Amino acid sequence: MTDVKGPGDRVRLVVLDMAGTTVADGGLVEQAFAAAARELGVEEGSADHAAKLEYVRATMGESKISVFRHLFGDEALARRANAAFEEAYGQLVDGGRVAPVPGAREAVEELKADGLTVVLSTGFARVTQDAILAALGWRDLVDLTLCPADAGGRGRPHPDMVLAAFLRTGAADDVREVAVAGDTAYDMRSGTRSGAGVVAGVLTGAHDAAALTGAGATHVLGSVAELPALLRSLGR
Repeated sequence: MTDVKGPGDRVRLVVLDMAGTTVADGGLVEQAFAAAARELGVEEGSADHAAKLEYVRATMGESKISVFRHLFGDEALARRANAAFEEAYGQLVDGGRVAPVPGAREAVEELKADGLTVVLSTGFARVTQDAILAALGWRDLVDLTLCPADAGGRGRPHPDMVLAAFLRTGAADDVREVAVAGDTAYDMRSGTRSGAGVVAGVLTGAHDAAALTGAGATHVLGSVAELPALLRSLGR
């Protein structure tokens, strides 16, 4: 697709999503949602449960507390649901239910070897993000990790985490020198709203190529493993 960056610009900072992009979790989000729904008395198999699950699927990539605020309306209920979700997801992670997307670690190492700064971001809470990083042995893999709370509380599709990475690392002089990669439309919207020069969708997660391009992807890749080559092909 057409390169949207300005003349002379090159990518210096790469912001990568986790679940579905660099981390394969095998549908743990839906399993953890089931635990949260039970906590709030939503009967599994009911129309209400089905409708809420469909919303969870449609909003993959969004901050989870924001999803629960929409589903349950009341802040206290949303926080109860989010706490149950995070606890259930953490238990699944501790049980060895997550793994790197094939080639993800190698891609991060390639990007860093090419002189780029790499940040991992997520819509999960910090406690869950840390559990995933520990389970994969990725605590020291990247320069910075971000969750919504690290960027003022707003997750995707807001641009806040991408902009927080831009500000905190100081790796780029212009937002057009940022590349964002993710597996959902929410990742793409976050990238485009931040002004990132490269917004790459990957097909290892929640959304297909049509959804990713419809949300503003500048490129669609089979997986994050293809990102280093893409950035090199763009002369970065």
